[in-house]
Amino acid sequence: MVAAMLFLLTATLLTLAPGLARADDPAAGDAPAQPGPRARLSPAMRPVDIRRAAALVAAWQYGRVKDHDSLDWTFAPLYLGFLDASTLLHQPRYADYVRGVGRHFDWGLGPRLQHADDQAVAQAWLALHARTPVPAMLQPLRERYDLQMRTPDDPQRPLWWWCDALFMAPPAWAGLAQATHERAYLDYMDRQWWITSALLYDPTEHLYSRDASYLHRREANGRKLFWSRGNGWVMAGLARVLTLMPGDYPQRPRYVQQFREIAARLAQLQGADGLWRAGLLDAAAYPRPETSGSAFIVYALAWGVRHHVLEAATYRPVIARGWGGLVGEIYADGRLGDIQPIGAAPGHYPPGASYVYGVGAFLLAAGEVDALSREKPR
Repeated sequence: MVAAMLFLLTATLLTLAPGLARADDPAAGDAPAQPGPRARLSPAMRPVDIRRAAALVAAWQYGRVKDHDSLDWTFAPLYLGFLDASTLLHQPRYADYVRGVGRHFDWGLGPRLQHADDQAVAQAWLALHARTPVPAMLQPLRERYDLQMRTPDDPQRPLWWWCDALFMAPPAWAGLAQATHERAYLDYMDRQWWITSALLYDPTEHLYSRDASYLHRREANGRKLFWSRGNGWVMAGLARVLTLMPGDYPQRPRYVQQFREIAARLAQLQGADGLWRAGLLDAAAYPRPETSGSAFIVYALAWGVRHHVLEAATYRPVIARGWGGLVGEIYADGRLGDIQPIGAAPGHYPPGASYVYGVGAFLLAAGEVDALSREKPR
């Protein structure tokens, strides 16, 4: 019965849910050879300067996507970043755009029932629901997730077999649990998280491998290969899950511990310019900074300090350097550069490379860093 329902649902979604971006979709990003001059912006962690940088980047990106609707994972961080920017900058058009996309797709998801990438946009729908509850927003998610929970796990492969998935899906499951007051969604997420962690988390390095195929790969210097954006995805996923998870949830201390372990390791690996390289343990092999992973890391660290998970005295300087480095990646027209294209491992790219997921990460970081900058140092 479940198999038949799965087949019918997948066939229906494949027919009715267009909007999945491809790597060559110009709306998702590009890498021009001549991106122009850099912006002259203050790197200071002051509200006025943070908002000026966020406004420039948000306006540039909005102009490129405002007529584009997508359910693809690449756009999920952008939708979340736009929602934060709408509040930060008092610009309703950014939230209105995300709401319009959700309505266009009737609050649905991508076609693959269990694939984390196709659930990432659910985070944006749930964030909108938290602002203005509309039951119609939740019904497609509940039907989809209820069916997934009735579908047996594949014993040959973890559901979330790559570390990026820990950003894509778990916060949506935690958000649905919060919105519906049904713990079953959170328990399902919790079980799947620790299956992935057992496979990919290195308890010595305190970093995640991208997937099992990278567990034994090495950099040119002989060190283990750990991807900065992959670990940025995980840290941002942890921050978002912890935001939505009840304080008395029995497993919460495990998430906090892992968050702190990765945060401490990433602080050690920060570059002199405040940013992280695509390959975390062989910076010399990747001379350019990588903005998307760095932005997710700054976002997560700022969240950690604000929510008393991380020590302010230790991490505020890391965040300040990271934010300054991110601002240095903004071009005069608002383009955010040095974003590695879609991939699964450290790579190389031109300075002007810019993609929507990295811009979304930057806007998320801007919201958290702005909030942190307005708090008195503890």
